[in-house]
Amino acid sequence: MKKLLITLFTSCTLLVNGQSDIPKKDFIPPLRITTVLAGSFGELRSNHFHSGLDIKTQQRTGLDVVASASGFVSRIKISHYGYGKALYIDHPNGYTTVYGHLDKFSPDLEAYVKAKQYEAESYEIELFPAPNELAVTQGQLVAYSGNTGGSGGPHVHFEIRDKNERPMNAQLFGIEVADHRAPIINDLLVYTLSDSSAVNQSQARQKLTITKQPDGTYLSENLTAYGAIGFAVGTVDMQDAANNNNGIYKIETSLNGEILLNLEMDKFSFAETRYINRMIDYSYFEEKRDRVQKLFIERNNPLSIFKYEKNKGVLQLNQDGTSGIYTIKVSDIKGNETVVVVPITIAKEPILSPTVKKVTPYFVQADANQNFKVGDWDLFIPEGSFYDDYYLDVSANTDALHLDQDLIPVQKYIKLSYNVSAFQPGDRERLYIGRVNYRGLLRYEGATLEGDHISASVNALGDFKLGLDTKPPKIEAIDLTDGKWISDYKTLNFKITDEDTGIKSYRATINGNFILLEYEYKKNLLTYNFDDGISVSGENQLQLIVTDNVGNSTTFKTTFFRK
Repeated sequence: MKKLLITLFTSCTLLVNGQSDIPKKDFIPPLRITTVLAGSFGELRSNHFHSGLDIKTQQRTGLDVVASASGFVSRIKISHYGYGKALYIDHPNGYTTVYGHLDKFSPDLEAYVKAKQYEAESYEIELFPAPNELAVTQGQLVAYSGNTGGSGGPHVHFEIRDKNERPMNAQLFGIEVADHRAPIINDLLVYTLSDSSAVNQSQARQKLTITKQPDGTYLSENLTAYGAIGFAVGTVDMQDAANNNNGIYKIETSLNGEILLNLEMDKFSFAETRYINRMIDYSYFEEKRDRVQKLFIERNNPLSIFKYEKNKGVLQLNQDGTSGIYTIKVSDIKGNETVVVVPITIAKEPILSPTVKKVTPYFVQADANQNFKVGDWDLFIPEGSFYDDYYLDVSANTDALHLDQDLIPVQKYIKLSYNVSAFQPGDRERLYIGRVNYRGLLRYEGATLEGDHISASVNALGDFKLGLDTKPPKIEAIDLTDGKWISDYKTLNFKITDEDTGIKSYRATINGNFILLEYEYKKNLLTYNFDDGISVSGENQLQLIVTDNVGNSTTFKTTFFRK
């Protein structure tokens, strides 16, 4: 016990000292409105933890985005997906702030970026200005809020990163968000973690009934358990000014007052973020669309958010005839807490519902590279693709491959290859490998042609099939007809779609000169701004070429006139 107390004291001291080093007055919010969150740091997302604060912009775009602290622009990245238009500012104290999903940059920065885009003849671009080439001061306008990239609605994604490029919780730096609401507990699950363990005479995963008490504490139903067991909790938090669900900051578990696990959403590295699929119950999410996070650390889980653990958070219940109280304390960053209490009777009872283990010819080891041949399909599964060893249910039916179900998380990409020697050479270039979605439709995954094989890399299990795409993309001019006078137009807009494999590239010219088109994939929209000054007075010839992921292309040509 003395050793445990020393360990806990040391851990807590390190946490306090680490947080005391964080500058709490150096940064200001990036928007000139009250900070209301659409998403919090560390929130559980698909295949990743959320790396910043999603700040609401009152359902509008075009709000002023200001530098959170003085420094210089160190990186500018524009992409169709992800953060969309993003700005990175380095600061003298060693931190970097990131501003994502922007609509456009401040006038000086916008002119700088556009000149680089025209030089590269590409909308997507990544720039690394020299130190102090683009200096900014705290509170200076640097951009306007938007909805670009993978954004699901107007907001600003804001991050603070340390010198090692690890995102940190910006609220630790004094970015204030009003919050007097305690976290909410939605789900509580229990698991048996050894062949001899049981809960209520069963070895199956069980969802427990919890009841909220008058004091705000949640009380679980009584359990009878024996052996190694673990729990998972589904929990969310809300702030004062919004009713959307956000992530939590801290969870601490204990058995009879002795701490088993402490996790804290203070920072993480991008290299570890996909391990979220190891921490959550992945199969439960795929089945129920509800995320619960395990309160025990399994093999191949290197997440740094675990600040303390005893026995990996696992309960070892081996004293037959005794009882215990398991406690889960969930906290937000403002210190609001919610507690779950689980009464446990420790008793070794007959197991009426044992675990049934699946055995197939396809045994995958987590720590080995493996190759399998299934019909005309070849599978390469790299070491570390899975967190555990599994028997996979794999079968092939001509050009269709069943690769188990998307209930087992995949950490690394698996390579699928199909022998296409039976196809004519001209058709091979239009073949692709797709995933069959829940509607039975084929979604493009990849199309790398290597000799007689076409391949794709996938990072989830499921059903796959060979597809043939001979249909070119479609181009629709929204506000332009051939020969039209458009002197008063500020923009031109085109809708581009591709039915099978999706858009890979596009390129447009006016009178043979490259023009910059912004692509909003969520609306299938290409936009050209006449401020670029490419068109001339009188007749102009416009050409737009759009290509899909297997090389089919469509060319659109038109003539317009301007004064």
